[in-house]
Amino acid sequence: MTITLRDLSFAHPRRPPLFTDLSLDVPTGRSVLLGPNGAGKSTLLALIADALRPRSGTITVGPVGSASTKGNRRRFRQTVSWLPQQSVAMPGLSVREHVAYSGWLKGLTRADAWDRAEGALSAVDLGTRADQRASTLSGGQMRRLGVASALVSGASWLLLDEPTAGLDPAQRNRFAQVVQGLPDHVSVLISTHQTDDVVATIEHVTVLVDGRVPFTGTVADFTRPFVGREPAAAVVAAYTQFADGED
Repeated sequence: MTITLRDLSFAHPRRPPLFTDLSLDVPTGRSVLLGPNGAGKSTLLALIADALRPRSGTITVGPVGSASTKGNRRRFRQTVSWLPQQSVAMPGLSVREHVAYSGWLKGLTRADAWDRAEGALSAVDLGTRADQRASTLSGGQMRRLGVASALVSGASWLLLDEPTAGLDPAQRNRFAQVVQGLPDHVSVLISTHQTDDVVATIEHVTVLVDGRVPFTGTVADFTRPFVGREPAAAVVAAYTQFADGED
């Protein structure tokens, strides 16, 4: 189910418009929102997740439609789960309780949230830590706990905002494995400014620069002008081209 943005406009209070008549389609699968710091990536994910409301325009997700449709907000928020940059452990809760609480906030019953938490933790390889205090997890484990918390509601889309920021190479690799191992029916949109996140995990690339989209398409199309280079080098070269405005 495709995420569709049409004629989207948004401005933070007392600031110039960040987006003006932005239109974009994000297909199902594994996608990355690639752009420099300050490009508007976090704001765009928050808008898609219905954590912020646009000044004008529409955001729809496949047949689920829009969160702004009367009576549809809960269904929308169960379909689209958002993991902000900062994932904080709930004080005093175990790992499983943390995930179950997230499910309850999404509208699940307590019993359903508790049952689903087990499967969500297994999906991110944290099942053996279910009874551990969430506050004792490492940085990489906290990122995976955030994914489990996003999965527990049965979401079809995960929006992950800079999920590997601050992680060491081993933790980044483990996180990439978790994303690759997610069920096929779960689509992912990851925002990042780190180009190596594109190489192994992603099928589709959207570049965001200063609130505009100079490129959106497959990884193959993104790197096509740089065929013959190593994959990582091709991604870096393509990103530099678009981030510098050579579109």
